Amino acid sequence: MSSSYRGLVEEIEIQRNNMIRLASETSLSNQKVIEASKKLDSLLNQYYLLLAQ
Repeated sequence: MSSSYRGLVEEIEIQRNNMIRLASETSLSNQKVIEASKKLDSLLNQYYLLLAQ
């Protein structure tokens, strides 16, 4: 497993946990939760592109 892959997986987990924490403290429609979700989507897209190589 390459270091870029491991780093990306770690970053995904951090962002996922951050989004869950924000949603539990506010609401799913809160702008910070939406921004965290978009960031997580971007990271997941990068992950799937890396897997497809």
